[in-house]
Amino acid sequence: MTKKVLVTGGSGYIGSHTVIELQKSGYEPLIIDNLSNSDERMLGLIARISGQKPLFERIDLCDRKGLMDFFSRHRDIAGIIHFAALKAVGESVAEPVRYYHNNITGLLYLLEAMQEHDINRLVFSSSCTVYGQPEQLPVTEDAPVQQAVSPYGNTKQIAEEIIHDSSQQSKLRAISLRYFNPIGAHESGLIGELPLGVPNNLIPYITQTAIGKRKELRVWGKDYNTPDGTCIRDYIHVSDLAQAHLIALERLMKGENEKPHEYFNLGTGEGYSVLEAIQAFEKVSGVKLNWAFYDRRPGDVEKVYADTTLANLKLGWKAEKGLDEMMASAWKWEKNLAAGILD
Repeated sequence: MTKKVLVTGGSGYIGSHTVIELQKSGYEPLIIDNLSNSDERMLGLIARISGQKPLFERIDLCDRKGLMDFFSRHRDIAGIIHFAALKAVGESVAEPVRYYHNNITGLLYLLEAMQEHDINRLVFSSSCTVYGQPEQLPVTEDAPVQQAVSPYGNTKQIAEEIIHDSSQQSKLRAISLRYFNPIGAHESGLIGELPLGVPNNLIPYITQTAIGKRKELRVWGKDYNTPDGTCIRDYIHVSDLAQAHLIALERLMKGENEKPHEYFNLGTGEGYSVLEAIQAFEKVSGVKLNWAFYDRRPGDVEKVYADTTLANLKLGWKAEKGLDEMMASAWKWEKNLAAGILD
């Protein structure tokens, strides 16, 4: 069987770490990315880690002609890991049409291309946002899908429905990985989260404040129904997450999936508040952060953390790294950026 794997959004944060895992296991990742929220220079850093620079083409999934042309030139792809999407919750509230167009149109064109070229294995980058605000915690895969609290979350719900319906009427076999809050960076410190502009996610905002790029860390909301009033999240190390994508792909390649479309939660099962995350960073870095409370941000869920039993049993996967290790790796990456690693 061919070892070529297409990774959409493969120069992005989670995509680049997954490319490393694929290379370590003998696969040949092919990356397409429109570079809307990533940097092509990450490819050189991937090569520094693995010794292999992956094939890269700058393609927007919403460019149907460009996408079909890519598949016509690469006919021996064993499977696809689909990351490419806009992903900022707050931004999606402000720009819903842009989010629906990009995330749904790109998926539809990708599925069309897969059907046309008889590629039947798909690992989809989903999100715990499909659960909305769960009625019970920790949330399991059987939890009822609530109304999404952001257009971003709704695009993930709709995408899962499209994939599910497609898998019932075709040879498509898919796994949707519903992950919680990826943070941290590769142990080498050579690749990590590289948001363009002001970060929407907490940890790069923390590290950029610590390094001096940002004057102040904004904590959105202090009146949630949580022990300290701030939102609670299940943080997972990006390398643990990347490993799960490889395992999911191989489950499909070996035909071990039990349904045409499977769903798995990926997290640690531990919930930490924003203030606890700040305290953890200050502990491992030795840096005192300048932060202040601001009003709640539209689209934020109050608290969510995972029940990962299904992924542990069926995928044989378990998150290994704790919060301190996640923070330390994110800080190492931020310091490398400041030292000019991309220059």
